[in-house]
Amino acid sequence: MIAATTISRMASSQAPKVLRLRLAGNTAQVQVKNNNYMKRYFSDKTKEAANTTAKESTSSTTATTAAKEEAKKTTWWNNTAWWGTAGAMAGWGMSGAAIYDALESSPELISLNMTGVLLVYSSLFARWAFVVKPQNLLLAGCHITNVGAQMNQLRRAVEYKKENGKDDEVDDIMKKAGATAAAGAACVLGGPMVQSALVNANLGFVSSIAAAEAGPFTVHFWAPM
Repeated sequence: MIAATTISRMASSQAPKVLRLRLAGNTAQVQVKNNNYMKRYFSDKTKEAANTTAKESTSSTTATTAAKEEAKKTTWWNNTAWWGTAGAMAGWGMSGAAIYDALESSPELISLNMTGVLLVYSSLFARWAFVVKPQNLLLAGCHITNVGAQMNQLRRAVEYKKENGKDDEVDDIMKKAGATAAAGAACVLGGPMVQSALVNANLGFVSSIAAAEAGPFTVHFWAPM
């Protein structure tokens, strides 16, 4: 009798209200009925928990299997990590060529126009490689190196032209460089305001393009060109 009463009291503290209503009474018969109710209740809860665990395990197994199948389908041809590394190694060839030219080639061979283009190109790509997820630091490093190498080439070319009396040509290229730098600064500073205006104007396709995460107001749009 004492054991049955103890079980009934323990069960009453854990059972929901609808079951605790059945626990009234102190006779042995009532105690036995109450214990049977509790056994069925906790048995159902145990089965429910087991079923939930089994479903979660099945879902996890399915996800793991899908990931393995996807990994099997990935080859070097569609592997972004492989192409990212290959692109970075190719970029180092460009940087190495600029360094080699600085050491071995005469400055009269340097094209100021091409040097300026490479400066802008590598500056954009260095920024892009740094902010893209996952970061491609190898690619960022090669373009940062190229920016330094092209700056050195620009210095060599300007010094050579000045020494040979081509000041007009130097002044002309410097004016173009200044205009390009001013336009770039204006785009960087004014870009957020223009983007916000276009997005808020609800111009349909134009607003969608302006709001895109890789749209024309982000480095993602301009760098991989």
